[in-house]
Amino acid sequence: MPDRDILDLEHFLPYRLSVLSNRISQDIARLYADRFELGITEWRVLAVLGRRDGLSAREVAERTAMDKVAVSRAVASLQAAGRIERETHGDDRRRSVLRLSPAGRAIYEDVAPMALAYQRRLLEGLDETQRAALFRLLDLMEEREAATRA
Repeated sequence: MPDRDILDLEHFLPYRLSVLSNRISQDIARLYADRFELGITEWRVLAVLGRRDGLSAREVAERTAMDKVAVSRAVASLQAAGRIERETHGDDRRRSVLRLSPAGRAIYEDVAPMALAYQRRLLEGLDETQRAALFRLLDLMEEREAATRA
């Protein structure tokens, strides 16, 4: 029998990135889940709209690389809770855009500093050169991933 490559998950980059991402997302979720009754998907939608109002649900899904159905459910939940508002876009009644409501903006402004403080704690063991290298490498990996989809 010929030698085969063996998939060692502990050294498989996509697996390690996924596990790390899940752990970080769950840690950050603890900061806002109980206090604001938000799940990870709802927070990500709020975070994207907090940075840039006026996006469609499709654009939010693209920016977060989340499933469109999950984003749609999060949008419906946030809208029902009065945290986001949906408006038709100009003359095109088929396209709607999302904006944070005042209540949604208040949540974003409470949670964003907590998330940034979490990031600072996560990165505090790295010096400035290491942080810059980390972000450069992540950018390169995102570019490579995008190129493999093209």
